[in-house]
Amino acid sequence: MLTKEQKKDQVKLAEDLIKKSKTLVFADFTGVDTGSVRKLKLDVKKATATAGQAGAVFKVVKKTLLGIALKNSGLDYDPLQFNSQVGTFFIPEDLSSVAATIYKFAKDLAKSKKEFKVLGAFDVAGKLAVTAEEFTTVAKLPSREVLLAMVMGAITGPLRAFMYVINEISKKGEKVATQ
Repeated sequence: MLTKEQKKDQVKLAEDLIKKSKTLVFADFTGVDTGSVRKLKLDVKKATATAGQAGAVFKVVKKTLLGIALKNSGLDYDPLQFNSQVGTFFIPEDLSSVAATIYKFAKDLAKSKKEFKVLGAFDVAGKLAVTAEEFTTVAKLPSREVLLAMVMGAITGPLRAFMYVINEISKKGEKVATQ
């Protein structure tokens, strides 16, 4: 049982982490060993760490205390809606920066008969709740670099075809001129 002072400290810590975050991801880690959770924390932190800024933080805060911290931060989201224990990723970037990493981790654990479920997420900047299904959809999207390559391919493909046609027309024009 936590003392009143410890509870105040946890609420304050959660409020500070929320202020530094753009996204919160809530997960049920029941039955997952600490080594696996530690590996996930490290992977997510690496995925979000940028120059001069720390990466994501994973904390387990009691749902009631997390609810108070969210309310004090001006966010309307109730973590008590989840029936299981909740671990929270406090992410300084948008959801797409870590969704694939967390999803892959959960999928890999499912192969070894362990369950790590993403319960939902919250976009702090937009004050918008994200369901577990929406999280999975974002996680399955290709990375930013792959999407940019796809866009560039879509742009350059027709240009290459046009250049090929122009080149063939100019070759025919040379043949007609020499005859």
